[in-house]
Amino acid sequence: MRANIPKGMGGGPQNMQALLRQVQKTQEEVAAKQEELDAREYDISAGGGVVTVRINGKKEILSIDLKPEIVDPDDIETLSDILVAAVNEAIKRVEDTNNAEINKITGAVSMPGIPGLM
Repeated sequence: MRANIPKGMGGGPQNMQALLRQVQKTQEEVAAKQEELDAREYDISAGGGVVTVRINGKKEILSIDLKPEIVDPDDIETLSDILVAAVNEAIKRVEDTNNAEINKITGAVSMPGIPGLM
């Protein structure tokens, strides 16, 4: 018995080539966007603006600026807590931005069973 598959269905060679071209185009767009995102820089403040962390899209800390009023030799713990909060917020901001931008390209569609495709 032979199945009747509607025209355009069934994944013939032309459909497979079109799919592969689309996947390649998407991968190129993702790579270009990732390069752009890696070059971005973000300034994240914490502690009411007394600590500012500059981070790039690769999650590399470029600088940490401290206002003099946060430096209290008798309260290093507060400074440490604010630094940790600022760095964590900076990393989260980069990850959230990168994910949102890449999802715009890929349509946030995953293809289960095809690891590493996107």
